[in-house]
Amino acid sequence: MGPHPAVAQVRLSLRRCLTGAGIAPGGLVLVACSGGADSLALAAAVAFEAPRLALAGGGVTVDHGLQPGSALQARKVTEALAAMGLDPTVSIGVAVARRPAAGPAGAGPAPGDGHVGYPGPEAAARQARYRALDQAAADTGAAAILLGHTADDQAETVLLGLARGSGARSLAGMPERSGRYLRPLLGIGRAQTRAACAALGLEPWEDPQNADPGYARARVRHRLLPVLESELGPGVAEALARTARQLRADADFLDSVAKTEAERIAAAACGQLPVDALAALPQAIRSRVLKEAAAAAGCPAGALTARHVAGLDALVTAWRGQRWTDLPGGVRGQRRYGKLLFTRANREGAGGRG
Repeated sequence: MGPHPAVAQVRLSLRRCLTGAGIAPGGLVLVACSGGADSLALAAAVAFEAPRLALAGGGVTVDHGLQPGSALQARKVTEALAAMGLDPTVSIGVAVARRPAAGPAGAGPAPGDGHVGYPGPEAAARQARYRALDQAAADTGAAAILLGHTADDQAETVLLGLARGSGARSLAGMPERSGRYLRPLLGIGRAQTRAACAALGLEPWEDPQNADPGYARARVRHRLLPVLESELGPGVAEALARTARQLRADADFLDSVAKTEAERIAAAACGQLPVDALAALPQAIRSRVLKEAAAAAGCPAGALTARHVAGLDALVTAWRGQRWTDLPGGVRGQRRYGKLLFTRANREGAGGRG
C-alpha cells in the first residue's frame, strides 16, 4: 500500500524540483523549517527523497526572537528534524530590525539618517531570515536551501504585489528557483501539506503571527482571499498562482532586454545615464532600467513603488525644470546637464539644469 495521496504529492513535487536542479551526488540540501505544516511536510519529504537521489538532507530553523518562547519552539523544530533523520540540523537566532523611534516632537527620522528605508516589520524579518539562511548554507556547504512556500503563499504574494502597484515582476510572484533557493511546493496548496502532516502523524506549529491582523499578509490570508473565494467561487488561489507562472516568462524576457539596454547605454556614456538615450527606450524597458538604476543607487528594492519610478520617468520624459524626486532609502533622483543622477537626499546639489 502506497503513501497517502498528499504525502505522495509532496514527495513527487520535491523529487521533480531536486532532479531539475542538477545538484551533484552527495550534495547537501537544507530545508528551512519553521515547524508549520508547509515546511514540516517538506522536511519529511526531504528525509524520504534525498537518500534516494544520492543527496544528503539537513534542516535549518530561524529564531526571529519576536515572541515569548521562540527559543523553545526553535529547539522543538530541530528535534523534530533530527528525529526524521535529517543531518545536520541547525538553529540560528537573528535580531530583526525595528522601526526607529520618532525624532523630536514626533517629527520622525530626518531624510538621509539611515532610517528612511525601513522596510516594515514583515520585510525586516524576511531580510534577517534570508541572511541567516545564507549563513547556514555557507557554514554547512549546502548546495541548496528548500523553502516551503505553497500555491496559497504565491496567491498572497500576487495580491500584495497588486496592492502595491509595483508592476509585472511583483505579479509574477516567487520563482521556483532563485540562486540556491528552491521552492518545490509552489504547485501544491496548503490543504495538501496539512493533509500530509496528518497522514504522517506530524504536529505542525501554528505561528500566532500568521493570524495577526497587524501584518498585511495575514489580512490577505484570513480576510481578503476568503472574500474572493466567496464572491468569485473556489479556485481563486490556484488561478492567481497560475497567473504568476504565466507572467514570469514575460517579466524575465523584458528584464533581460532592459539589462542589455542599460549596459549598452552605460557603455556608450562611460557609466552615466543620458536622458536622451533613456527617453528613446520603449516605456516598458525604460521603467525597468530606471528601477534597477535606483536600486543600484541604494533604494531598497522592496520599497520602490511604481510612483517612485514614475517620478524618475518624469525627469526623463516630462521635465519642466523640476529639481528632483525623492526615493526610498534617502536617495534622490536628479536631472542635471542632460543626465540622470542619483544622490543622497541630504545633499541637495544645484539641480534645475536640464
